[in-house]
Amino acid sequence: MAIMSSYPGHARSSSEAFPGNQLRQVRERLGLTYRDVEHASYELAERHGRSEFIIHISRLADFENSGVVPSLHKLFTLCSIYHLDVQEVCQWYGVPLADIFGAATSQAPPRTHLGGPPRGVRLPIHFDPAFDPMRTNYLTRMVESWGHFEAALLKNGHNYHYGYIGQEDHWMEPLLRPGALVLVDPQRRKVEAGGWRNEAERPIYLIDIRGGYRCCWCLMEKGRLVLQPHPLSNCAPETYRFPNEAEIVGQVVGVSMRLIPE
Repeated sequence: MAIMSSYPGHARSSSEAFPGNQLRQVRERLGLTYRDVEHASYELAERHGRSEFIIHISRLADFENSGVVPSLHKLFTLCSIYHLDVQEVCQWYGVPLADIFGAATSQAPPRTHLGGPPRGVRLPIHFDPAFDPMRTNYLTRMVESWGHFEAALLKNGHNYHYGYIGQEDHWMEPLLRPGALVLVDPQRRKVEAGGWRNEAERPIYLIDIRGGYRCCWCLMEKGRLVLQPHPLSNCAPETYRFPNEAEIVGQVVGVSMRLIPE
């Protein structure tokens, strides 16, 4: 039996906001009985080969009436059976899942690493009539309304990865500052030997060096991968046997970066 914790229902200002009440209302709206949910949970558990997905009638009653918080597996079961958005259900329990990507940056890790992508992004959906896309503009003033979109809709068929430049990583400074978020295309893993006109066009790669990550320029020399930092960074180049000691995750194709530290 999974360990549960009690939800402090007395802290809610309204019984309607109590998560158990909301779960019960959804179940009743769908016309499902306790027995229906239990049977469906057995099917889900069998499909995934894990008994943790099973919700017994007594446990479902605890969720709805006693302020017991579902475990991860049982939360998945409820959202699957009720066709609920897990992000919304987490919000019922006071867990701001939508803010997890932004909240993580408040305690910035010192090392560069791969990170999970944001579920949604905020994009402008209606511009001021005077907006001219050919000119540099103060975007905040030119956008009349913003909307939230699922980040998955922007992938355009690509399985992008996200990387985070650690607070102690100065390899590509000032091009990439510590704390920057980078968009990595794993389909672009071939090291380009030339063809760029300046340092801004030179491909930057995210490299797995087994004990961590580097985000930098690189070149291939006789089976060895040479990692090259920005000349203004005061970091020294490193060389690794390829692919035994280092592997290219992909090329950086986008970046979100603050110019002034918070």
